[in-house]
Amino acid sequence: MPKIKIPKKTPSLDMTPMVDLAFLLVTFFMLTTKFRPDEPVVVDQPSSVSEIPLPDKGVIMLTIDNRGRVFFNVEGQQTRLDILDRLAERFTLTFDEKERKRFSVLSSIGMPKEQLNNYLKATDDERKKMNLETMGIPTDSTNNELTYWINAARNVAPRYSIAIKGDRDADIPTVKRVIEILQENKANRFALITNLEGAATEEKK
Repeated sequence: MPKIKIPKKTPSLDMTPMVDLAFLLVTFFMLTTKFRPDEPVVVDQPSSVSEIPLPDKGVIMLTIDNRGRVFFNVEGQQTRLDILDRLAERFTLTFDEKERKRFSVLSSIGMPKEQLNNYLKATDDERKKMNLETMGIPTDSTNNELTYWINAARNVAPRYSIAIKGDRDADIPTVKRVIEILQENKANRFALITNLEGAATEEKK
């Protein structure tokens, strides 16, 4: 009795579900991704051999640029709104909902109290110009506004770490003054952000 030969068929793979899944993922990331706002100041951090990592979240950031200007930043929209409320009470300022919303999504702030309202009302282009012209948050002994920013942040987020990110060309007196303000407010634990020395050397090769 002859054997029955089963005809061979080339296997086929339906790619439709995979394509649908790919488009769903692309759509999801497009709708949910939030781009970080541009930093108003860019610093060239000094190098060191320290390998202690900075926490990914929960950091009060004090940035000092090469002109000796001090900027403040902290993540978390609600945290920022609570800080703004405390500053408004301390400086006797009033912010409408649009200004509050703008403050909650901005990055670093380096404005004295007199310019805060105008800064939050300004357009993106106007804010870029103001960032270039500002002298930063005042830190001198006669007008030490940085103290109130630090205290407001620590009261709102007592578990947050404090970090200082200074430019390699920042003047030493300003850095010392910021550290002095922290110590005056009993914030004796803080980090100095640097680039890893080995990583910096590899980039130059």
